[in-house]
Amino acid sequence: MVYLHVPFCRSFCTYCSFYSETCSKSRQDTLFSEYAGAVVRETEERSEEIRNNPFRTIYIGGGTPSVLPLDVLSRIVSGIRNAQDGEPLREFTIEVNPEDIVEKGEEYVAGLLSLGVSRISMGIQSFDDGILRWMNRRHDSERAVRAYSIIRRTAQEARKDVDVSIDLIFGLSQLDENTWDRTLTSALALGRDEGFRAPDHISAYQLSIEEGSALEEMAARGDYSEASEDVCARQYSVLCSRLKEAGYGHYEVSNFALPGHEAVHNSAYWTRIPYVGLGPGAHSLTVLQTAEGRREIRSWNTQVLPGRGMEAYTREVEELSPEDVRIERIMLALRTAAGIGESDLRSLAGEGNVDSFLKDGLLERKGNGCLRIPESHFFVSDEIIRELV
Repeated sequence: MVYLHVPFCRSFCTYCSFYSETCSKSRQDTLFSEYAGAVVRETEERSEEIRNNPFRTIYIGGGTPSVLPLDVLSRIVSGIRNAQDGEPLREFTIEVNPEDIVEKGEEYVAGLLSLGVSRISMGIQSFDDGILRWMNRRHDSERAVRAYSIIRRTAQEARKDVDVSIDLIFGLSQLDENTWDRTLTSALALGRDEGFRAPDHISAYQLSIEEGSALEEMAARGDYSEASEDVCARQYSVLCSRLKEAGYGHYEVSNFALPGHEAVHNSAYWTRIPYVGLGPGAHSLTVLQTAEGRREIRSWNTQVLPGRGMEAYTREVEELSPEDVRIERIMLALRTAAGIGESDLRSLAGEGNVDSFLKDGLLERKGNGCLRIPESHFFVSDEIIRELV
């Protein structure tokens, strides 16, 4: 599995703290060329690592990958596919911004499909134009609907079955219950008027104040106050019930999918399958089998320093301790509906803890030898996991 980080945005969202650089039209050709060259070199240097990873997925995230022109994407994807020996992919996802899809149109989407993209993840976030302006998003609700139609229509004309996932955000202090309900109604109605199916996948995240974001500065000035826990819990409950009624499976705390449309790449993260992260700011997980036993290595690419070229990033490495691995195994598995093997959890978290949580209804047996957090307690899963580890 390969993750490619695209560190470019036209503008920064209010809530975002991911590493990204703004790219004005006057500088973008130089930046994009430098970036593509740097990633291709990194891909060549790590080709053995990529080739030895049998889980064939590609995920292009960011930042805003859809700011990249097709020729730049093609150059990078060709390098990755060469390193993967061209074997068939299980899934190829790219994140897009609705505004880019509307501006670039069907030709751009067709180009993505010709590169092998099988899944498009679109950051809609809201269908309320006031909230979108507050978030500093580049699109409005009408353009989100148009972008969805462009993707579906292009895929239909190309006779390619492409999964479409959308992102939504809840837990804003200015998001009232009626607006949230209308947002979910709009999300589920996407494509209906043209006979297209609804989103195959919906990710919904609670707004949080991230270090380094514009929202953090707003909160520090007193210009923003977080929504109460009760408000967030109600919105999450409405989300779960509305999507369940619409036929979506709740397979991870923040992720819902129609049957058979769960994200393959993201699901692999939660089961801790090794992955290769390419590009500035990307992370990787490497597993080594040695005579001394299993070693797990976390590495990350540094961010580009201001005033230096895109080739300036380097890689830093740390070996995970047994305690790090123990915590990650519990934390990631219990975010999912699949859960974790009961014997594994008992060895990782302790017999007494597991028995106590089962008694209190904070854990439940699935019937296949696994334990999971009940969906009714997904909203407080972080607190449950914290107590277990």
